[in-house]
Amino acid sequence: MQAIAAQVKEAAKKLLEDKKVDLVVGFAEGSLPLRGTPLFARTPEEADQLTWNRGCENNLANFLRKREGKVAVVAKGCDVRSIVALTKENQIDRDNLYIIGVPCDGMIDRKKIGKLLGGKEVLAVEDQGDTIVLKGNGFSETAKVADLLHNSCIDCRYGNPVVYDALIGELMPEKAEEDFAEIKEFEAKTTAERRAFLAEEFSKCIRCYACRNACPMCYCTECFVDCSQPEWIGKSAADVQDNILFQAVRVFHGAGRCADCGACERACPMGINLRLLTRKLVKDVKVLFNAEAGVSMDDKAALATFTADDPEPFLVKE
Repeated sequence: MQAIAAQVKEAAKKLLEDKKVDLVVGFAEGSLPLRGTPLFARTPEEADQLTWNRGCENNLANFLRKREGKVAVVAKGCDVRSIVALTKENQIDRDNLYIIGVPCDGMIDRKKIGKLLGGKEVLAVEDQGDTIVLKGNGFSETAKVADLLHNSCIDCRYGNPVVYDALIGELMPEKAEEDFAEIKEFEAKTTAERRAFLAEEFSKCIRCYACRNACPMCYCTECFVDCSQPEWIGKSAADVQDNILFQAVRVFHGAGRCADCGACERACPMGINLRLLTRKLVKDVKVLFNAEAGVSMDDKAALATFTADDPEPFLVKE
């Protein structure tokens, strides 16, 4: 990781020194271990703060929409898929964007660390490749990185950036097709069981909208939940059905556009299983349209295509 961080710094500094970009969006060390924070570097000196580690989990595509000037971004696979989707929607000018692609084999979930350590505070980490050493007052714990990855990273098939202008590090082997086992398990439930599951899950929602704000694909000038005329949804998070409605509409708005980066679930302060819904739509779009968001600059968005001979049997009630 240190070697990759050094290469990221070097690439960013050279771009700024040569005046090829006006801004580099990347990551700096956070105030705590494994808490990378977005960095906006406009000078080579500021770019010296850039880093790369297993805490660089944010989807930086969220900071690129409608940005003026020439911009470079340090982007992992899921970031690039969102960039591709946003470019197709004319939210990002690809001609003014320089992508520093970094192959990613997963970011660490701090909640899993918390469970492993029983809530003990981590003050330092030592990345040893397949394992990581977690250190704090009076303890040192070694754990397998694979056991601590975000679920979105475990499921991810696109750790390699699908588009880039410069590549840092080596490309990784491709993963097998997803089986969506947890989605099939959910689909196997009865209607009553699914309803009860969703009601229990979204009873935890406090309607903070952190999931919406973290999603790079949620960029409407006015969200339907903020409308007062008409008022589509109640303002109280105490109404579980309204919570479910908000999440259902949010997920449907991302159908065929969601890169399954997991930003929504990571942002949720209540630990709601938001990816159950997003992955359900990811699976449906894959099955019904044979499409995946952001994997090609040439493919049209799944819900923006039409052919006269498309039978669309899933619309026909037998």
